[in-house]
Amino acid sequence: MAPLAPPVAAVRVAVRRALTGLPGAGPVLVACSGGADSLALAAATAFVAPRLGRRAGLVTVDHGLQPGSAGRAEAVADWGREQGLDPVEAVPVRVGGRAGGPEAAAREARYEALVDAARRYDAAAVLLGHTRDDQAETVLLALARGAGPHGLAGMPQRRELAGVPLLRPLLDVAREDTRQACAALGLTCWDDPHNVDPAYARSRVRADLLPALVDALGPGVVDNLARTARLLAADTAALDDLAAVALADVRAAGGGLTVAALAALPAAVRTRVLHAWARELGAAPAALSYRHVAALDALVTDWHGQGAVHLPGGLPVVRRDGRLTATD
Repeated sequence: MAPLAPPVAAVRVAVRRALTGLPGAGPVLVACSGGADSLALAAATAFVAPRLGRRAGLVTVDHGLQPGSAGRAEAVADWGREQGLDPVEAVPVRVGGRAGGPEAAAREARYEALVDAARRYDAAAVLLGHTRDDQAETVLLALARGAGPHGLAGMPQRRELAGVPLLRPLLDVAREDTRQACAALGLTCWDDPHNVDPAYARSRVRADLLPALVDALGPGVVDNLARTARLLAADTAALDDLAAVALADVRAAGGGLTVAALAALPAAVRTRVLHAWARELGAAPAALSYRHVAALDALVTDWHGQGAVHLPGGLPVVRRDGRLTATD
């Protein structure tokens, strides 16, 4: 028997770690575009899941943004069936008419389709093929946009979306390993032209910025960026837990938040409390920005009689009688 290629082994080990101890009896569904990352993930899941007593299926989403996309989606679905994956679906989605740019609209449509499929099959989780390189790109984009710790923490290995667990088993696996795994298994990958389209910020980071950093600082920069995300994710989770407790402690009788109690909190906790409270009040998370939270914080720490802070949606928050309160 020929020895197992190390990249194939690396992807399988990552999938085994993600699936071991996963609660729920339903299948896991791999989101597969036919690119190297998701194809390697799907092949590894088809091998690993049955050996753990778990069914595995595949969902490929046709965004309808390129000629021939429906045919490619059906080809990916056919390949999944050949691998013994079940259930398998090719799901068309509509991207046009959604808010935000094309990347955001496609992502929203894709995740909606994945969540719907997971619910139909009572899936234990959906597996996503993001790699260590994707994580490094995410950190760089967050840094360039002035994101706080949540943004720099990158993509989590596990999160829930509308009650459906989303897992990213390959965040510690290099993109090149997924390509080599596909080559070792004789799998033909599809290269999405959007991934090299300079119109997209992530494509420019992938094609120009990250290679320049590797040239300047060495190949370890990719792993270091991904490690930064892991460390920040752990710190951020701890601070979020502290903020959840603090939010309960600073609530004022009759509504609002007590200014004196807020002022006594460390800044990192206080700003998280204000962010969470603003969301409670109805501020849309996507529209709630640093400047909104900074303005709320100024009502606590830099009070000089300023007027209301207007949160997204026009909701005003004022400081009155030692409290922050939302007014109609």
